[in-house]
Amino acid sequence: MSEKITRCGYVAIVGRPNAGKSTLLNVLLNQDIAIVTPKAQTTRNRIQGMLTAGNSQIIFLDTPGILEPKYELQNFMLSEIKTALRDADLVLYIIDAWKFNPEEFKNSEKILQSDFNEGKVIIVLNKIDLKSEEDVMRIIESLKNILPKADVIPISALEKFNIESIIEKISIRLPESAFLYEEDEITDKPEKFFAAEIIRQKVLQMYGEEIPYSVFIDIREFKEREHGKDFINADIVVERESQKIIMIGKHGDKIKSLGEEARKEIEMFLGRPVFLKLFVKIRKDWRKDKTFLKSNF
Repeated sequence: MSEKITRCGYVAIVGRPNAGKSTLLNVLLNQDIAIVTPKAQTTRNRIQGMLTAGNSQIIFLDTPGILEPKYELQNFMLSEIKTALRDADLVLYIIDAWKFNPEEFKNSEKILQSDFNEGKVIIVLNKIDLKSEEDVMRIIESLKNILPKADVIPISALEKFNIESIIEKISIRLPESAFLYEEDEITDKPEKFFAAEIIRQKVLQMYGEEIPYSVFIDIREFKEREHGKDFINADIVVERESQKIIMIGKHGDKIKSLGEEARKEIEMFLGRPVFLKLFVKIRKDWRKDKTFLKSNF
């Protein structure tokens, strides 16, 4: 009896900010491992998620949104995208059908430069539920003219429409290989990473435009306990005193609400009770500090 042929490989998920990359990753894995907010540039690091389906194991690399970098953090984010493209066997290029602009799409290719290989691209046209069928067909035709070698799959990640087509298309194009992870594993990131991401997501959701992207979550302690609640001690790092005042709120009401919401979400994710302690710290212009970014990202 012949041995079962298995396929395994890396698939980078790339696209402009708010194209729906993290939403798609969560839907593909049927698990929320990438934070999603209406704010652009929510994803900062490559987030690795694994999907084992039949004879194939797909290792997804979620990446930050493609944009012209304006400060050091964005330079780091762009380097994350380029590294993912170099590591990947295939690339899922996510396009927002609602905001599609051919020139902006071409500019994204220019930003990626030589790291972009058209031959291994699958274009995923997302949010087609927001456009008419005629508009969707026109966008697909435009994309095929720009990247004639690429497959185009129309989907709605939010509505979970046509997701299986993505998995099927990836699976047949992966290289033959043994699985690199256990079949029940869905991510290689530690729990500490997800605790920080959940806190950051709650900051972006609860403070709106009051607190921009100048927020970094530093998990100082993460202790699992056999008896009693796990202990998480985290610093919320901002750039200015005015941001610290906003974060804390009058009589500490804002930071208390944030802690309660984040704790509930972390407990749901971990499946066990936690004690969460939050502090707000100031580190001026940390997004421009190469030394800080190198040691924390």
